[in-house]
Amino acid sequence: MLLSKGRYLMLFVCVQMVVMALMYREGYRKRVVYFLGVFRKGGTPAAVAQGNLTRPGDVYANLSLIVKPSMREEDLPFCPEKSPLISGPFRVTFPPMLTMAEVEQKNPFVRAGGRYKPPDCESTHRTAIIIPHRNREHHLKYLLYFLHPFLQRQQLNYGIYIIHQAGNYTFNRAKLLNVGFKEAMKDEDWGCMFYHDVDLIPEDDRNLYTCDKYPKHASIAMDKFGYKLPYKTYFGGVSALTPEQYMKMNGFPNNYWGWGGEDDDIAIRVALSGMLISRPSVQVGRYKMIKHEHDKGNEENPKRFNMLAKTRRTWKQDGMNTMEYEVLSKEFRPLYTNITVDIGSEKGFHPKT
Repeated sequence: MLLSKGRYLMLFVCVQMVVMALMYREGYRKRVVYFLGVFRKGGTPAAVAQGNLTRPGDVYANLSLIVKPSMREEDLPFCPEKSPLISGPFRVTFPPMLTMAEVEQKNPFVRAGGRYKPPDCESTHRTAIIIPHRNREHHLKYLLYFLHPFLQRQQLNYGIYIIHQAGNYTFNRAKLLNVGFKEAMKDEDWGCMFYHDVDLIPEDDRNLYTCDKYPKHASIAMDKFGYKLPYKTYFGGVSALTPEQYMKMNGFPNNYWGWGGEDDDIAIRVALSGMLISRPSVQVGRYKMIKHEHDKGNEENPKRFNMLAKTRRTWKQDGMNTMEYEVLSKEFRPLYTNITVDIGSEKGFHPKT
């Protein structure tokens, strides 16, 4: 009897060992299939199609799957229509004592100027990220920490532009975005422009940073609004337009100095130019805001409501066709292109040169 039980036990152990060996081989096989799959023109790697190899919630997890194949760039296959690296929601927590050097180390395929294109396939999407900026280095560091892997998981050909307002005059977000559009288009024929506040972190990589048929409002659900759209025409935070859509509405207004009003003006321009607003779902378009006080030099604009009432009359005379500015410097930093500009003040534009 004891001998019989011993045989059954031995058989059970042997079966378990065989199962474990097969599981190990299957995991190895999936990795091999993934790397072979990138060579199929436009195909989705089989291993990743069955399930992403991720650590739940880590925005950097899937980047380990990105490898540079031993073939010429012109022979690369097209990236699949849906990136196999996308895995949905991820955690947004802010690592203490983070440095730009650490962000750079975690993104080895990002080139000078904050430029990236997938090393293992040819992307069909070219997206420029335009970020208005002044005295927000702390926020910028964390945005780049999350934004670079977020965009790489979507297999985009992208570039990140920081448009830095020089001087101490009142901040003008919308005019900086106009400058960003014009300067970025000098570098490349971008197919999509994302206008991105520096303090907003996306929380789901299914929120694609590509343009739609109509102007897109991407940050539909921010944590500061309880992950709900505050009102139907809200267009603040993160938005996206093709160059054609942007020029059709004459870009953004130049005369909103200080905080508030320009987003509503932009939404009115969308409607006046015969377009609608496109949005992702509330579940996908989620963003976390980095908490901060109002910046000095970016106080509430007391004229904004009066200006909004005149948008129907002013939008064709205030925008890309009337913008004045001067580029003071352009630097290709490891994680972004920094463009410092003089955009004047409420009293007008008076170049120093």
